[in-house]
Amino acid sequence: MTARPSDLVTEAFEAQRDRLRAVAYRVLGSHADAEDVVQEAWMRLVRQDEATIANLAGWLTTVVGRISLDLLRSRQAHPEAAYGQRFTDLVVTPADDPAPDEQVALADSVGLALLVVLDSLTPSERLAFVLHDMFAVPFHEIGQILGRSAGAAKMTASRARRKVRAAGRPADPGRDHREAVRAFRAAALGGDFEALLRVLDPDVKLTVDTPGGVVVTLGATEVASGARMFSGQAARHRPVLVNGVPGHMSWRSDGTPLSVIAFTVIERRITGIHIVVDPAKLASIHLSAPA
Repeated sequence: MTARPSDLVTEAFEAQRDRLRAVAYRVLGSHADAEDVVQEAWMRLVRQDEATIANLAGWLTTVVGRISLDLLRSRQAHPEAAYGQRFTDLVVTPADDPAPDEQVALADSVGLALLVVLDSLTPSERLAFVLHDMFAVPFHEIGQILGRSAGAAKMTASRARRKVRAAGRPADPGRDHREAVRAFRAAALGGDFEALLRVLDPDVKLTVDTPGGVVVTLGATEVASGARMFSGQAARHRPVLVNGVPGHMSWRSDGTPLSVIAFTVIERRITGIHIVVDPAKLASIHLSAPA
């Protein structure tokens, strides 16, 4: 049986925990998955002979990268389960006055718009892009994770970077984004089909988290029709930030939560909408309905 790591190694792991969690989160886009990955890395360290580890930080990065890569590949093999990953961790705050601790959480999050772009990459491309461009991990270490040479890892990261640039820079949660969200809300509430089409990208994707599973709708016409029908159920609305991205939350007339909606906006048009109507997820959000 392998002995428990020494106090020195345990302390070194704890010193690396936040960085490892950040790496896993930015690769996977889920705090829950990131925590699981870091815990699995610890379990592997427990079973590892300390004498075989020359560089603990590098060893842990490699382990976390490999576990994260396996999860990405699993998502690719089961895309129906991947849609909900982006909203595993709902951080919903008032749009006008987030508290200081919430601002820290939002600043640490990967914006939904970026996650949409990263979803267009292969698992290897996504891992290489995140590790190199966000964490400056050397290509020879990335190559070890991917099972490729340093040169091949560099090419993978370059290919990923080109795809991200080709997809267009996602709008920050700034003026254009807020205006697109406001335009969508006004058009949906007013039942203005033509106005909805003007603000929606032709290939917009609508993802709805329901108690029975995830429902996906593609195309501006279909999404606009659904938005008009859905708007009639809401009695109260409040602008919010959803994982750092402008959106809004709705309540029924009795004050119970109806939905949380987040938007991905690129070049002033909405390319993605994610609606959460699952009561179990909405129950974790502690915001009061507006008077």
